[in-house]
Amino acid sequence: DLIIIGGGPGGLTAGIYTSREKLKTLLLEKGLCGGLLAITDLIENYPGFPEGIKGVDLIAKFKKQAEKFGTKIKEFEEVKMVKTSLMGLRFPQIHADKKTIEVETNNGIYSAYAVIVATGSIPKMLNIPGESEFRGKGVSYCATCDGPLFKDKGVVVVGGGDAAAEEALFLTRFARKVILVHRRNELRATKILQERLRENKKTELLLNYIPVSIKGKNFVETIIVKNKETDEEKQIETAGVFISVGFLPNSKFLEGIVEMNETGYIKTNENMETSTPGIYAVGDVRAKRVRQIAIACGEGTIAAISARDYLKKNR
Repeated sequence: DLIIIGGGPGGLTAGIYTSREKLKTLLLEKGLCGGLLAITDLIENYPGFPEGIKGVDLIAKFKKQAEKFGTKIKEFEEVKMVKTSLMGLRFPQIHADKKTIEVETNNGIYSAYAVIVATGSIPKMLNIPGESEFRGKGVSYCATCDGPLFKDKGVVVVGGGDAAAEEALFLTRFARKVILVHRRNELRATKILQERLRENKKTELLLNYIPVSIKGKNFVETIIVKNKETDEEKQIETAGVFISVGFLPNSKFLEGIVEMNETGYIKTNENMETSTPGIYAVGDVRAKRVRQIAIACGEGTIAAISARDYLKKNR
């Protein structure tokens, strides 16, 4: 009946709902289920876990629950292409009288009446030594997620746009000191955010510097930055490095299929419907302002109900 592409919180939640509705549901995940959640050490802001829960443990519960109700999950199955009945299907003889969608992966072609896209996004990385090694051990890409873990500690934010400025200001609620490192001699953030940064006694701007490496033993201890003009290097002691240089949505395989914004995020309405009937989008791949686990779960729920109603008419 339905294919879900992506095994993060949004996709697995959708699977729980569609499977409970007795819809034959297949979930395809290009790696292991979890996405960014699976590599987050501690989740403290997801309801129901007052002591917090490790990302891998939370995603394992999501997966177990989806499978319990009948969602068939295939991991290491990367989607290469999606085709609708209007595009010329590979196997038009299958369900020829229906509005069919074909999903082509590295292992084969699947056919369904509806598709929920929950492929998420990936943070742009600095690609410097120590970044991958300390991911989840002081290196973070989400201040809202991890900020409270750095109470009364010094942290560094890398970036110069609105998102980086907002993350730095948010971190001042917890951190003792927040240093914002940006590679240009002026920030790209809006003037009001720049004013708030300069007025806040906890923040320090380090402009015209680029990160060189992140170091530590078991957790982040220092970051090395270099002045772009003088090549002078500085070592900053820090408990955390928050990297905020943008995200890349995993939506390339849908180019020309659904409407996206200028940065590749999929546009939907409040029912999670894309511009193509029968295709829905949820989670971090969807164009929106806030990206959190709880929001992805809510969107997965809405998409599942919307897809159920669509299938009643088109299956």
